[in-house]
Amino acid sequence: MQNMVILISGGGSNMMALVAAAQKNNWADRYQARICAVISNNPDAKGLSWAKDQGLSTHVVNHKDFLLQAEPRRAFDQALQQCIDVYQPSLVLLAGFMRILTPEFVGHYHDRLINIHPSLLPTFPGLHTHERAIEAGFKFAGATVHKVTNELDHGPILAQAVVPVLPSDTGQTLAARVLTQEHIIYPQAVEQMIKQPSANV
Repeated sequence: MQNMVILISGGGSNMMALVAAAQKNNWADRYQARICAVISNNPDAKGLSWAKDQGLSTHVVNHKDFLLQAEPRRAFDQALQQCIDVYQPSLVLLAGFMRILTPEFVGHYHDRLINIHPSLLPTFPGLHTHERAIEAGFKFAGATVHKVTNELDHGPILAQAVVPVLPSDTGQTLAARVLTQEHIIYPQAVEQMIKQPSANV
């Protein structure tokens, strides 16, 4: 069985889209793949209760618990890794997980760590992507599913969706339209990966 673990920090709408696709397209029977756990760095993440209601295992590894450590990021990532590795995942799916991960963590999940980013990478890595696209006068924006590497919001691109930037757009309205596309392309990209697991190695 190909196990998948999803990491979230908030409402988890991309997580919901992934879980819905797994159920609708019967990933368990067709590809021997299942989403088995949802983990958050935020104990108040609203997505956790939804995931629990779906029968998924949920965990919290609160990054604030590690702030007094000599190396807080590394200590948090090590604890997170221990929590994830219980499930021996084929894929670790970042779905609005708002933490920058250490090189050791990324290396541990080499070629298994997937992210969705709300811009057409390589343009606008980082935060405030929609506002930056509007300010720069871009006519198109979008979303990118990519493998995670040590360079923030880079790594091999697995899927992209393009959304027009309208003259009336604000960061909020553009974000909402991009999000609807995220919910389509993220499950599609993951399904492609679990269809051909040998290609992920």
